[in-house]
Amino acid sequence: MNQTADPAQLMETLKSIGAQPDEAIDLGRTAIYLAALEQPGLSLERYQSHMQRLAAEVKDRHDALIDAGAQDSAETRLAALKHIVVDKYDYSGDNETYDDLQNASLIRVIDRRRGLPIALGILYIQIGRYLGWAVHGLNIPGHFVCRIDYDAARLIFDPFNGCAVLQAPDLRRLVKQSLGPNAELSTSYYEPADNRTILVRLQNNIKLRRIEAEDYEGALSVVQAMRAIDPEEYRLLLDAGVLCARTNRLQQAIVALEGYIAKAPGDRDRHEAALLLQQIQESLN
Repeated sequence: MNQTADPAQLMETLKSIGAQPDEAIDLGRTAIYLAALEQPGLSLERYQSHMQRLAAEVKDRHDALIDAGAQDSAETRLAALKHIVVDKYDYSGDNETYDDLQNASLIRVIDRRRGLPIALGILYIQIGRYLGWAVHGLNIPGHFVCRIDYDAARLIFDPFNGCAVLQAPDLRRLVKQSLGPNAELSTSYYEPADNRTILVRLQNNIKLRRIEAEDYEGALSVVQAMRAIDPEEYRLLLDAGVLCARTNRLQQAIVALEGYIAKAPGDRDRHEAALLLQQIQESLN
């Protein structure tokens, strides 16, 4: 890992990550790189070391449980995770200042021991990967959750609320809260999310909050980083086009919108982007 955060160097690193197959992406390390873009000069090694230390302590706790007579199971592994991450290191969801941008920065989450569901979820997933455990993220709308598998057993748990185990009614409630009372669970929600999906969703939290604050420059920087790690995600071209227009980068907006129109599958999506493109082009005449 880079010793200190240099934004230009980090962007080049993110682009190289974006060229890798999804399964080759180091989820925790990439999340640290994304967070470090906002903190030039910060030493990064201790954040990687912290995640490795958490994993070592979870392993020790798991071994102790087995030595004490527990069976190796999904429940025992989740108990070891909870004991170290929640009980010992006091990681939890930030209910008091949920929309604080720090909650989507893995660096600040490690510093503060507080974060959004997806940032905390990345921590659990990364610990699992260090240990060779099957810990996955599930892309539930509105509230990211995790799943731990062992043998034929699967436990879905909430990284935001102390590793609470979630059943189908709990997941259905989360979906309805996010998508409306008529929404139902989809089988796709039970499938593991890939690395790029998780990282883009993490950064999307920052992008949306900056747009709400009318910080279009900051939002554009986030989108540029998102495009670096997921260059094939065509929807980011629309974000880039709109934000370039908002920040008076009109030629860049044109290029991004033309790229989006060429890739968007829906007629309505292409039509709305074409209208914006026409407005920008006319403003230049």
